[in-house]
Amino acid sequence: MKYNKNRKNREKLAISQIQSAGMRLTPQRLALAKRLFSGPDRHITAEELHSELKYADVRISLATVYNTLNRFTNAGLLREFFVDSNQSYFDTNTEPHHHFFYEELGKFVDVPINNLNIEFLTSPPKGTQVDSVEVFIKLSKVDSSNKK
Repeated sequence: MKYNKNRKNREKLAISQIQSAGMRLTPQRLALAKRLFSGPDRHITAEELHSELKYADVRISLATVYNTLNRFTNAGLLREFFVDSNQSYFDTNTEPHHHFFYEELGKFVDVPINNLNIEFLTSPPKGTQVDSVEVFIKLSKVDSSNKK
């Protein structure tokens, strides 16, 4: 995970954006914002964030975590993505980028947008245009016992 030098500014910006999006700055939203934006960029599920908050003695329901993450996403503070149909992740890095996904660990690593060259992209369906391309590269460990 890349550490963003402007994290303190980003936490303040997030709080400001929460308020400008018409959301009240409740103690739960403030706790969520601090947990998400006061450290390095991260990829997290609602369940993981809920567990972290419970461990930190923040009283908040899982439904409130989901609702708040969705509101933060709609306000442009987070990006939501799906690896499969069963699990969504929230990304604090809202800049365009790709991901390595370590399937066995369920962990992501950001890949800068210019570190992946896509040479061929099929034409989009008639009447549409490509707005962005996001790539998830699934990784697994190599079985070192099969080396020749």
